[in-house]
Amino acid sequence: MKVGRFEIEQLSEGIFEIFEDGIIQKTDASAITAKKQQSGIRSSSTPIGINPILIKDGKHNILLDTGLGWGLDHNSKYTNTSNLLTNLDIFGLTPADITHVVLTHLHFDHSAGSTFVDHRTSTQPTMPYANYFIQKKEWYFALEHNQIKKEIPGAGYNLDELYKLAAEDKLVMITDACFELFPGIELIRTGGHTPGHQIVKIQDSGDTAYFLGDLIPSEHHLNHYAMRQLDIDPVESKKAKTLILRQALKEKALLLFYHSIHAKAGTLDQDKDKKFILREVS
Repeated sequence: MKVGRFEIEQLSEGIFEIFEDGIIQKTDASAITAKKQQSGIRSSSTPIGINPILIKDGKHNILLDTGLGWGLDHNSKYTNTSNLLTNLDIFGLTPADITHVVLTHLHFDHSAGSTFVDHRTSTQPTMPYANYFIQKKEWYFALEHNQIKKEIPGAGYNLDELYKLAAEDKLVMITDACFELFPGIELIRTGGHTPGHQIVKIQDSGDTAYFLGDLIPSEHHLNHYAMRQLDIDPVESKKAKTLILRQALKEKALLLFYHSIHAKAGTLDQDKDKKFILREVS
C-alpha cells in the first residue's frame, strides 16, 4: 500500500485467542470458524490478529508495534510462529535495518516483541539500532501497575524485558500530545485505552493513513463500542474514536487495524443511516 512517498506493509504473527484472564494462545482460521458454528455457547475467549506495521520511505524503516515476539527467544518453544524476524525477511530486511519503533502502548500483545533473550540468557533489543518511542504517561502508568500487580482484563503489562530498553536509553519518552517523528509521521496521544495510548498518522502528497492501535482494534469496532471493560477511561476513548473517525472520513484516509483477522485495512464510507462502511484495500 502507498501513502504518498511511504510504502506500508502489514506484518502478521497470525491468529490468536485471548482469554478473559489475559492468557493468549495460537489458533488458526478453521478453529475460529468452528467456534462460530457453536450457537448458544458463550465463549470465554476472543479471536484476534496480531498485525504490526512496517513503513518504508527509502531512508527510514519504521515499525509500529512489535507484536508478541513468540519464537524470538533462545530455546523458545514457539518455533513455528511468525514473528518480526520472519516477517521482515519477506521484505529483505533484518531487525537491524529498522530505524524507528513506535509503540502505541505497552500491553504485552503490542510490545513483547521489542526484546528477546539470547543464547546467554541476556535480554537484547530486537531492533538493535532503533529508538523506541512511547508516551511518558504510558511508561509511568505501566510501572505503577507492575508495582501494585493490579489485574487488567485482557492483555496487561509485563515489563520484565522492557527494563533493558530503559537502561540502555532506547526508550524515547514523549510528553507532547502531538509529536512529529519526522515529516509525514505524527504520533497522537489519544488516551482512553491506557493513559498514554497513542495512534500514528501517516501523511504525504495529499494521502493520509491512521494506525489505530487499540483505540479501534478492528473493523468490528467502527460502529459500536465494545471496549468498555478494557479501556481505562471509556469516555476519553469514545471521544477520541469519534473525532478520529470523523477526520478519517473527511480525509478519505486509509485505516490500519492491529487486531483484525480479515479486513486489516480500508477507507471509510457511510450508509444512509450514517453507519461507517469499510472499503477494504489489499
